[in-house]
Amino acid sequence: MSQQISLPAKLINGGIAGIVGVTCVFPIDLAKTRLQNQRQGQQVYKSMVDCLIKTVRSEGYFGMYRGAAVNLTLVTPEKAIKMAANDFFRCHLSKDGRGLTVFREMLAGCAAGMCQVIITTPMEMLKIQLQDAGRLATQQRKPCIIPPNRLATTNTVLSRSYNVVPNTSPHPSATQIARELLHTQGIQGLYKGLGATLLRDVPFSIVYFPLFANLNKLGKPSPDAAAPFYWSFISGCVAGSTAAVAVNPCDVVKTRLQSLSKGANEETYSGIIDCFSKVMKREGPSAFLKGAGCRALVIAPLFGIVQVMYFIGVGEFIMSQSSLKLISD
Repeated sequence: MSQQISLPAKLINGGIAGIVGVTCVFPIDLAKTRLQNQRQGQQVYKSMVDCLIKTVRSEGYFGMYRGAAVNLTLVTPEKAIKMAANDFFRCHLSKDGRGLTVFREMLAGCAAGMCQVIITTPMEMLKIQLQDAGRLATQQRKPCIIPPNRLATTNTVLSRSYNVVPNTSPHPSATQIARELLHTQGIQGLYKGLGATLLRDVPFSIVYFPLFANLNKLGKPSPDAAAPFYWSFISGCVAGSTAAVAVNPCDVVKTRLQSLSKGANEETYSGIIDCFSKVMKREGPSAFLKGAGCRALVIAPLFGIVQVMYFIGVGEFIMSQSSLKLISD
């Protein structure tokens, strides 16, 4: 812990890992968003697999990557900030080079989670609109008995660039949505759901970082040696999936709050408490576990890849500080 932390190298490691991870698991993340936004009695998809099959049939293969561009653009600074901030705070919270207590590991994780929402909130805001557009279009194509005046309650913020009535206009781009939000609401439009994002990401980091650190210790051949890269990958996967499932209720609330366009008979929410109470009352406790399996499948490999990138030292290699570490010492 006493060595100097290279923030540029850590930023590079987190960025590369984020891009590789998102490219691999984005279709599952899309399924997660669409499943979480479904209401009882209005289910378009029965499961993750059903969602992906129907998405390919109705929107083509690249429909599974709707919203991927904004995610790939912003996941680099988002993951880089998260991982580098955790390293930074762990370094400054350590005492005389000794290991951190669990409480201090949780404190470092908490601080890292608070730093990342600067990027996470607008990234999620734009991504969710693009990911959910296909669900709304599919829902409106289904035969229904809903009166015309109840169809497609669309947020007026996006009424010009985001029309959810099928076949009347192409899906908007992230740039169009961002421009419309900035024009009508200012910068706060992109940060809608900031409180819910904090409520999700801070507890996630509090659970993930200490859990990973302690799982990774189990794979070390000696206290001073590094764990093998495969053990770091497994530890990252287990810690990531555990933390993801633990905070899934907060993720459901965040997704509902950040969805600007609504389908037929889908309620709106005034805030975190209002969303939580309405979901609990109308859909029951099980609604807070919607998409939990998808989220675990997304987060597990994503953070496993992050830890492998850190182990190999890609960032350090690019900064010419060391050679690639392909095997453990």
